[in-house]
Amino acid sequence: MDKLRLHQAQQLIKEAGKSRTECEKFKTPKAGEINANLYAEIINELIEAEEFIYSSRPSHKLDENDSNQFCNKIIVIRNKLDEILADFGVIEKESEEEKISKLSENFLILTTKNSFKKTFSKMGIDPQRVIVAGVPLEVEDMKILNPKIPEAALEGISKKIEHVKNDIERKVSSFNLEKILVIVENDKAGETLANRAKELYGAEIIAFNNEKDITPEELIKAVS
Repeated sequence: MDKLRLHQAQQLIKEAGKSRTECEKFKTPKAGEINANLYAEIINELIEAEEFIYSSRPSHKLDENDSNQFCNKIIVIRNKLDEILADFGVIEKESEEEKISKLSENFLILTTKNSFKKTFSKMGIDPQRVIVAGVPLEVEDMKILNPKIPEAALEGISKKIEHVKNDIERKVSSFNLEKILVIVENDKAGETLANRAKELYGAEIIAFNNEKDITPEELIKAVS
């Protein structure tokens, strides 16, 4: 890496490593071990972020889409830098709940069960960012779940679906959310919701064989 690229990388690291709060102070580093894999991930993220410097020449101005992508890269870098600093005692190590809360801020989560929502809430996800869809996202999908459902019942189902979709649009807009994540059990109801959410919203999908499989570690992976 030449001097220019090194300087740019250093500036990105400096920006990414800024304290989240004015009152947070760095402690004297203690003996520790470098997480080499995590450090390599940071370098790779920096190189990817650096592309925006070259693509935005000479003004270095970014449109809204590029701005989101660039800032997301910086946030990822910042979070990983915090992990390394925490390993050396420079800052306090985040609890799993704090980490999940922070990582899930940009997500709207769709699921099929209220018990899932309670689990997510206990692990740190804001319940306002979780929607329990008790119905599929399209009327015809109801026939997949219940082929014998009477036609007369579909009108009521249609109104519930409209309510769920309105709720999705409202929360995405009001919280300025960037991603929709479907977290469901690996069953027919979960698969049907996930497939339609992917088609309609480009949602990401995480399926568990059992609700008990949802651990803080798995949830961190899902929202990272």
